Amino acid sequence: MAPPRKRPVEAKAIQGLKYFRQLQPLLARLREVGTERDHAGNRQFFYDQYASLILLFFFNPTLTSLRALQQASGLAKVQKKLGGGRVSLGSLSAAARDFDAEPLQAILAELVQQATPLTSGKEAELLKGLTAVDGTLLPALPKMAWALWLDETHRAAKLHLHFDVIKGVPCSATLTAGNGNEKKQLRQVLEAGHLYVCDRGYVDYQLFQDIIDIGSSFIGRLCSSAVYEVLSDCPLSAEAKKAGVLRDCIVHLGCEAKGAALQQPLRIVAVASGKFTPQGQPEPPLLLVTNCLDLDAAWIALGYKFRWTVELFFRWFKCILGCQHLLSTCQNGVAIQVYLALIASVLIVLWTGRKPSRRTFEMLCLDFQGWASERELIAHLKSANAKKPKS
Repeated sequence: MAPPRKRPVEAKAIQGLKYFRQLQPLLARLREVGTERDHAGNRQFFYDQYASLILLFFFNPTLTSLRALQQASGLAKVQKKLGGGRVSLGSLSAAARDFDAEPLQAILAELVQQATPLTSGKEAELLKGLTAVDGTLLPALPKMAWALWLDETHRAAKLHLHFDVIKGVPCSATLTAGNGNEKKQLRQVLEAGHLYVCDRGYVDYQLFQDIIDIGSSFIGRLCSSAVYEVLSDCPLSAEAKKAGVLRDCIVHLGCEAKGAALQQPLRIVAVASGKFTPQGQPEPPLLLVTNCLDLDAAWIALGYKFRWTVELFFRWFKCILGCQHLLSTCQNGVAIQVYLALIASVLIVLWTGRKPSRRTFEMLCLDFQGWASERELIAHLKSANAKKPKS
């Protein structure tokens, strides 16, 4: 039997276009970047229209494919709010290849500047610039030859993400094949004024020195077999002991061969992992290395604990926002979708004043579809903010 035909997209299913008013001035810049013409040459499809349709895809569960987006582009309401006329399926497909993904990075950066800290007080002051760094894989189709991962039979794209912990938003990203080197990607986009926090996959002594040289700091996790020479032990405060800190010391990191990359002493903070072996013995402590010599060890431990915010964001990004479903198979098209998904995530924080959650996202989607009123959405946000623990 043939699969049942999908119901056509109706105008009443798309109500929340008012939210695009804030974004349209930023997207308008894209019109100068790229224009797509159909084969007859009598229709134009602009980059800002394409970006708006992709954003619409994230907030409308009824839009599940390029064909659905093409159908939505023919609705009078969509045309009035987003500009332009009906788009052909061929133009949508070609746009993923022809429009450059890079200009979206500048729009993301500008929106991040508009975001205000979601965390306040001493925590935000001492951990200012805390940026969690990590990568995640996005499943790719076998025909996506550029997305090499483990071998010829495994394909994936890799998102390399920087997440502003204090603001609760993604602040920059790059996309590579699944086997893209995470340390190399971080080195290429280092900026001053950050406190980078990363796991053991980023251990590279020259990378640590590059972070220091550019005017930033870092908190990383070392392997338990790391070689270092203890220069002095630091006394532990009551807060550090409460946070599970077992030792705090100033060290020369690395053996004679690798230590040459580091030009100054660093600090190692050993923190109890809180985990136990099957035999009931405590697992070895976490060895955290940092160049923050004046920060209390308790804050070093907390800074590393915040690294999990990027993991939680990945779960939101793939499982709730739905960015595992790729609309394009070319690398540039996937990058456009990923950058617009990050922009959508920042927009949710700007619209709601809180980290995106499943329930808040559902309410936004219901508002987009006309099922929830703006008053009901505001009531939900007030209720959610009232339940949010104070920092």
